[in-house]
Amino acid sequence: MKNRIIQLCLLVAAMGLFVETADAQARNRSSRKRTTAKKTSTNKNNTGNAEALTQAPAKDTVPAAPVEATLDLGPVRKSLRNDNAIERNLVKERIPLNYEHIREDDAVYRQRLWREIDIHEKMNLPFMYNADDDNGNQKFINILLSSLKSGEITAFSPIDDRFTTPITLKEITEQLVGKPKVESIPDWANDPDGSKGLMKDTVTINMFNPSEIEKYWVKEEVVFDKESSRLHVRILGIAPLKTIKNVDGSFRAVTPLFWVYYPDMRPLLARYEAYNGKNFGARMSWEELFESRMFASRIIKSTLDNPGDQYIESYIKDPILRLLEGENAKDKIFNYEQDLWSY
Repeated sequence: MKNRIIQLCLLVAAMGLFVETADAQARNRSSRKRTTAKKTSTNKNNTGNAEALTQAPAKDTVPAAPVEATLDLGPVRKSLRNDNAIERNLVKERIPLNYEHIREDDAVYRQRLWREIDIHEKMNLPFMYNADDDNGNQKFINILLSSLKSGEITAFSPIDDRFTTPITLKEITEQLVGKPKVESIPDWANDPDGSKGLMKDTVTINMFNPSEIEKYWVKEEVVFDKESSRLHVRILGIAPLKTIKNVDGSFRAVTPLFWVYYPDMRPLLARYEAYNGKNFGARMSWEELFESRMFASRIIKSTLDNPGDQYIESYIKDPILRLLEGENAKDKIFNYEQDLWSY
């Protein structure tokens, strides 16, 4: 009996030891699995970081904004006090007079003339007046360009003088100052003494110089009205000219920048006063200056005996003879009017 009890105790003890050993082995297996999973995840993270480090940096896909030439006409500074000895309000309210109507049947004689105005002539000094007023700079080219910027008038391409193709202010600016240029200059910031020869790119933009506009073309039509027995001169368009120079700086030619339709400009020009060197108080508007023919010019083209529609300089090379040919066209028109009268 005692032996059986001892055998049962030994059997129970052996079974207890076996159960503890199995539990310990199971715990060890689960801990190994968890450790392996952790190591695997760690390796994955390390692999991802390595790929991120070896990957090329992202490029900026947004292109840089292009640099465009701008037309800087200077600031318009208005006077905060009355800058005159008198109150001057009439010029702000001035409007041009309407043209006298001419019936098509009454226009028995018509000729077209193209004139060139040189601002260096004594009678054309108002075109060079370079003072500032409440409405901006008073130089004639600045008046034109500021009106184009504000949208008051429309510019037309110089491909012809019939006002067929409008052009934008950007195109005019490129003609005046050119396109921005990229040039290489020494990099003094990173190479102060220039020993390394470092260079950097910079964008150069030319500034507009109003003094470069020295001539204007005026297109006009001469009409004889048989009803009123008068010879009318109506300006149709005005074009500023750009001077083209050779490499050595000598004069080469002139070319029109754009055309503006003069009847559209009349209300605008009536609000700007032209310079009068003799009496600053007796100043006329630019509209009155053109209508009164208070400028000096020479004829460069006409429809008189010109079936080829050519400028005078294209078939007469001598400058003196070109002047005489222009005067001859003017005399023919004058003589036509005088021959209509009998004394």
